[in-house]
Amino acid sequence: MSSSSTTARSRSYAPGRSSESALPAILAILEGGDLPAEVFVEVPTAADVRTGIATPAGTTIHWLPRDEPAARPGTLALRAVRDLTLRPGPFYAWAAGESALATGVRRHLVGDRGVPRSDVAFLGYWKHGRASAG
Repeated sequence: MSSSSTTARSRSYAPGRSSESALPAILAILEGGDLPAEVFVEVPTAADVRTGIATPAGTTIHWLPRDEPAARPGTLALRAVRDLTLRPGPFYAWAAGESALATGVRRHLVGDRGVPRSDVAFLGYWKHGRASAG
């Protein structure tokens, strides 16, 4: 998140978090990035954890398997962000996936940690308990 993006501005690192719906975006960001990142990716089960992902030097990917079918997606990634000790210095954060995760991460970083709003990007791809229009 659970998840890892960079900008043209100088940043020391880029924490990211996502649910599994944002995994393709996370992987693309990591492949094209050059800054170290702290990445939290929540996945349905331990079997969904991926290995051998190419990442910039200094990057850590934290896989957060829910392993419980009734667990609400995004809960583990949001908890990980709240428990995270942030590295000193400016950074850019990117959160995507289930809507409550994305907005929860932004609220926490901006409201509780004092991170400037402009330094936190968030995308709610879907809402838990709601069918998508289609």
